[in-house]
Amino acid sequence: MYDIIIIGGGPAGVTAALYSLRANKKILILEKDSFGGQITYSPLVENYPGTLRMSGDEFADRMLDQITALGAEFELETAVSISPEKDIFTVKTEEGCSYSSRCVIIAAGVEHRMLGVPGEYELVGNGLSFCAVCDGTLYKDKTAAVVGGGNSALQEAILLSELCRGVIVVQNLDYFTGEKRLADKLMNKPNVKAVFGTVVKSFLKNGEELSGLRLVNEATGEESEIAVDGLFVAIGLLPKNSCFSNVAELDGAGYFLSGENCRTRTPGIFCAGDCRVKSVRQLTTAVGDGATAALAACDYLDGFGD
Repeated sequence: MYDIIIIGGGPAGVTAALYSLRANKKILILEKDSFGGQITYSPLVENYPGTLRMSGDEFADRMLDQITALGAEFELETAVSISPEKDIFTVKTEEGCSYSSRCVIIAAGVEHRMLGVPGEYELVGNGLSFCAVCDGTLYKDKTAAVVGGGNSALQEAILLSELCRGVIVVQNLDYFTGEKRLADKLMNKPNVKAVFGTVVKSFLKNGEELSGLRLVNEATGEESEIAVDGLFVAIGLLPKNSCFSNVAELDGAGYFLSGENCRTRTPGIFCAGDCRVKSVRQLTTAVGDGATAALAACDYLDGFGD
């Protein structure tokens, strides 16, 4: 029996583990893939207070070392359900195991929608990124492409236009789906070009690094190639929260409906990080959520919370 089971080993989950362990709670972390979450895709992190620069992998290793030294237990398993019974929660995994605890913190994160182009995963961190705030400076005075036409893509492209020599926005539709004010602001930038009705067919590489894109116009079938130093994919996020909807309410997009206190509708169930409804999804906000959720869980266990 654990005090707290934490679902997810990204920055939110590991921070929750850190605070829980320091409060002398017995915890278990269930991580489906590898520790660090989406931050491991970032080759360079320069926006974390107190650290000039580090890679995402370095940050993940430091987090894991820190909680391991405090006695954290963890399993590389995929949590698929939470069953409440009186004051106990049973978490079952895809691998067929069951674990019980008095509290659960869900920090399952999100997955980026991918293009579905062969070789895409191999280029993550080698020219393909998802966050201009995180990785934009890698392409200062270079050429970057952004795939997408919604608000997120437009915002990414606007940010990159302040850093890059040139920005090429590739949109599969014949128009932007984001707000007109963002589209107008972007297209008024002299170093920005938009290519409509077009998708990425394949990648051009120099060794292991991205060097360009082969594009195809969906209406005409005409193909073209563009040279780029980096590619930012901004076609949406995929929360994987539906299997926990029995204990935590979801919004229409599948995110947990929880405020800054990280509480859910079920006493003893908390959520943290990118998996909950929020306007900013960054490393620092994930860490903040992890601390908040852990402190709330500890208060609950000690009789001061729900």
